[in-house]
Amino acid sequence: MAQEDVFKKVVAHCKEYGFVFPSSDIYDGLGAVYDYGQMGVELKNNIKNYWWQSMVLLHDNIVGIDSAIFMHPTIWKASGHVDAFNDPLIDNRDSKKRYRADVLIEEQIAKYEDKMEKEVAKAAKRFGESFNRELFMQTNPKVLAEKAKRDALQERFAKALNEMNLDELRQIIIDEEIVCPISGTRNWTEVRQFNLMFSTEMGSTADGAMKVYLRPETAQGIFVNYLNVQKTGRMRIPFGIAQIGKAFRNEIVARQFIFRMREFEQMEMQFFVRPGSELEWFNKWKETRLAWHKALGFGDEAYRFHDHEKLAHYANAATDIEFRMPFGFKEVEGIHSRTNFDLSQHEKFSGKNIKYFDPETNESYVPYVIETSIGVDRMFLSVMCASYCEEKLENGESRVVLRLPAALAPVKLAVLPLVKKDGLPEKAREIMNQLKFSFNCYYEEKDSIGKRYRRMDAIGTPYCVTIDHQTLEDGMVTLRERDTMEQRRVAISDLEGIIRDNVTITSVLKKLS
Repeated sequence: MAQEDVFKKVVAHCKEYGFVFPSSDIYDGLGAVYDYGQMGVELKNNIKNYWWQSMVLLHDNIVGIDSAIFMHPTIWKASGHVDAFNDPLIDNRDSKKRYRADVLIEEQIAKYEDKMEKEVAKAAKRFGESFNRELFMQTNPKVLAEKAKRDALQERFAKALNEMNLDELRQIIIDEEIVCPISGTRNWTEVRQFNLMFSTEMGSTADGAMKVYLRPETAQGIFVNYLNVQKTGRMRIPFGIAQIGKAFRNEIVARQFIFRMREFEQMEMQFFVRPGSELEWFNKWKETRLAWHKALGFGDEAYRFHDHEKLAHYANAATDIEFRMPFGFKEVEGIHSRTNFDLSQHEKFSGKNIKYFDPETNESYVPYVIETSIGVDRMFLSVMCASYCEEKLENGESRVVLRLPAALAPVKLAVLPLVKKDGLPEKAREIMNQLKFSFNCYYEEKDSIGKRYRRMDAIGTPYCVTIDHQTLEDGMVTLRERDTMEQRRVAISDLEGIIRDNVTITSVLKKLS
């Protein structure tokens, strides 16, 4: 199945089974804004819980906060967002559609990479087990030709971005003959900058209102509170502050479902370190965060680092953890060495001394910061895409199954009476009432047991337990596993222990400790 078809099916699956709905759906939706349904909110909360516990439970020098969405407007002046939080935009005169110039060029780079991969895939199929991918990449003329085009474009693109040369960005689009996806033409306007922050007014009267912004990131709420946390928590460097919260960006080119939205959620941790040690910590957090992703079991080959060619004005090192989505490798998490830029700026603009006194060196300094920032929604999408599977069964039937990591699954156990009579529903309810305090359970008695199994497969429920007439006699139930579909008889008294050991966040955290 083509990867674009897989993505379409994932999007449809999300709506059909209560994971994600278009916001304001009965009013035909609102662009790039989505609501999480009854299954989606459970999966999303489990992702956030996994991240939170991995930060504050496994590290005794990391604590959490929850800062306000509305913040003093000078904060965004100090951080550079008022003056520099822009995207380079270009319009197609024929379709009247607006695009991010950098995204158009990145997609062109991806096309060269796709051509290379297609050549590799054809060769791998032709040569079978004897195929040497590395040697083929180094010697095949077609691959080398596409690689040369990609490398030349990447070098030119990086130079234009670093210099923020808008004329050169447009010229790249012209030279690469990039067309508008809607009109198919190359009738482009000039490239110009567009600020991404939403603004509103705070105050009871028009004359006394103050212009404020919906925060475009959660990091600044940590920075302006770092000294409060350090003093009240008696924290010593190195230490970190974690936060999960909403952020808002007026994305002009919001696309690919929940991958790029105007209202989204971030999980960020800012780690404060001694100046001069930041690059060592940067490398440590790179490996720590990659291990967090890999612990979910989607395969090491699904991830890669992408080091930034263009560094933000505040950074001296930056990398992305990219995940293989159906539409290519895309960023799900960023790790940045932000130097002491943010704290120094807030000290300057606020006029307050926010230096840290280090009792070990007996000196005061503005700490350097390592940031790990992950989009909850992008993480959600990566989990859904990696888990979605269509299977042909031995009996000729097919099933759609979400192979979600059990710790993240919205429902851990489905409790299913075989029939709706003979005391089986009552016994099933009794079992459910025993187990619902330990993990999320789902009760269903409608339709055949086979159809109920399929529905549970489709929402990623790792276990189903069936109560039959024999249960009333011997206290045994049939426990079915989602991935293997294997069934076995177990005692009701053993159910909680069997399931809990495999579905808790702790089961994944133990892989990290």
